[in-house]
Amino acid sequence: MSAVPHSMMPQLGGLDLMPMRIDDIEQIMVIENSVYPHPWTRGNFLDSLYSRYETAVLRDTTYDVMGYYLVMLAVDEAHLLNITVRRDLHGKGYGRLLLDNMVAMARDKAMSSVLLEVRPSNARALAIYEHYGFSRIGQRKGYYPADGNTREDAIVMRLPI
Repeated sequence: MSAVPHSMMPQLGGLDLMPMRIDDIEQIMVIENSVYPHPWTRGNFLDSLYSRYETAVLRDTTYDVMGYYLVMLAVDEAHLLNITVRRDLHGKGYGRLLLDNMVAMARDKAMSSVLLEVRPSNARALAIYEHYGFSRIGQRKGYYPADGNTREDAIVMRLPI
């Protein structure tokens, strides 16, 4: 699978950040299903790995997955597809660590910007992205599945790098 250069993989107090592997999917699915009302499927993750997207998994000292991201590179833009931190670790800076690593990887790959979509109902993520420097640049109507067989729009955000 696609790898972030080891020089960009920090080791912080016993934590490791390394490329996602198929063996990680079991732990990732537990996290994904506990954090999101409409989580990615196992197939979404496998397709991303088989497509060789850029990935990283943050692990603790017992090798348990704490968080992860997946990024699709296209021409000169990095498209952040998924970034997630285990719910019990929210607010402790691990999302920032993942974002920092993702942006460093995108710079290393000569990308000019990072794009992402986020649900308007995900106020926490919106605040994090805006604080990080992402700007709202558009909206995708009916982008996400929502409760009651409805759809939710997506806010498109961009970070020049």
